[in-house]
Amino acid sequence: MRNSSSDPSATAAAATVMMEIEASKPAGNGMVVGGLSPLSETLWRERTNTEFVGDVSARLTWKDLTVMVTLGNGETQNVLEGLTGYAEPGSLTALMGPSGSGKSTLLDALSSRLAANAFLSGSILLNGRKTKLSFGTAAYVTQDDNLIGTLTVRETISYSARLRLPDKMPWSEKRALIESTIVEMGLQDCADTVIGNWHLRGISGGEKRRVSIALEILMRPRLLFLDEPTSGLDSASAFFVTQTLRGLSRDGRTVIASIHQPSSEVFELFDRLYLLSGGKTVYFGQASDAYEFFAQAGFPCPALRNPSDHFLRCVNADFDKVKATLKGSMKLRFDASEDPLDKITTAEAIRTLVDYYRTSQYCYAARQKVDEISKVKGTVLDAGGSQASFPMQAFTLTKRSFVNMSRDFGYYWLRLVIYIVVTICIGTIYFNVGTSYNSILVIKKKERNFVTFEISLNILCSLPLKFTLSLFLNPGQRLLCFIRVRFRHVHVHWRLPIFRGRHEG
Repeated sequence: MRNSSSDPSATAAAATVMMEIEASKPAGNGMVVGGLSPLSETLWRERTNTEFVGDVSARLTWKDLTVMVTLGNGETQNVLEGLTGYAEPGSLTALMGPSGSGKSTLLDALSSRLAANAFLSGSILLNGRKTKLSFGTAAYVTQDDNLIGTLTVRETISYSARLRLPDKMPWSEKRALIESTIVEMGLQDCADTVIGNWHLRGISGGEKRRVSIALEILMRPRLLFLDEPTSGLDSASAFFVTQTLRGLSRDGRTVIASIHQPSSEVFELFDRLYLLSGGKTVYFGQASDAYEFFAQAGFPCPALRNPSDHFLRCVNADFDKVKATLKGSMKLRFDASEDPLDKITTAEAIRTLVDYYRTSQYCYAARQKVDEISKVKGTVLDAGGSQASFPMQAFTLTKRSFVNMSRDFGYYWLRLVIYIVVTICIGTIYFNVGTSYNSILVIKKKERNFVTFEISLNILCSLPLKFTLSLFLNPGQRLLCFIRVRFRHVHVHWRLPIFRGRHEG
């Protein structure tokens, strides 16, 4: 059962902050471009230790961007070829394309997350400067929601705030920041509901996705990257998440999201569209102008068809394989049709669209805008790393671990019962042994056997038993043993089957 009750003082503080944010927005479309909301400005001063806050907007440009990867046989392959585009504050940009088109690679390239075997050429500028994206300036939301299921939404965000915000920042301001983030992401109704896991019922998938986004925007980054934020969500949840992202962009943030196949309602929420196919640019410009572009290129969107479905249909070569299969099985009749895609192959359509874009007004306008933005040397956005001290992080992680242990009966308490049973079994070895000479010899013999037994028990049970138990109890969180360093650069954590811990900060 959900409990939306919270601290009245915290709620009042959050309401005050949200009123100040709304009051600071200019009339019209409500965008705050070039500045910060009152709460964000306070947080920025705390992190940068300065009293002057000017234009801290993030204007990102990329020109002639090419990414090559080295294959296992030593050969190289182009994943992206000559991409040019930009993203401005107050805008929501969608990177769209079929599977394998390079949209995730482009997102990783822009956010400085390329793999070690990838080589990048071209220029990527932030506010007209070549700079490395830092914690607090840019945030990256992964496709998977890695959350601790035993914590509530408010606790999850609170622990993240303690791990990242400066120690000198008063708790009242931290609490106001937490509550305003909850309100901004529309999580008020589930703020005191546990996240949930395989055996514990919690919030919905769309709410989990919004919690993941809330953890990233907690530090009020000016640049936000999202890898398929609507993946795995139903249409209503996908629309709510995208609407939330649009609201974040209207607060002066620059938001870039890769998306696979949005609904028509979700597509209308995007300001700009970057359509890719085979690592090449098919279209970049206003999302609403994509209809006209495809019509001019000879591929108009049919009536009553989802525009994003039509765009992807034009650039997805898999449709040719499906048509060939259905035609071969005589399950598809090919009648006379006015659809130009029925007259040519998808490869020819892609080639036509790519060539048409290169000579179109849209490509010229994009390059002109990139050159214009690149000439303006804006503020150097460098907020440094986590501002929380090591003792604060250690205390917070320890407290969070104990809270998690006390609530996860299926793993920790079951292990405790096993340890108690093993302790009792070992203790009975010396029960009623006696004090005679023969008893002493028996004790010595049992000690030798006990040492052998203990070594064998540790070898046989320490990793396999606990690993199997961990997989059985929570396969999603304990399947892999890895070291994970999050893009937020808060702290490094180890995740092993014999330890329970993860990074949320």
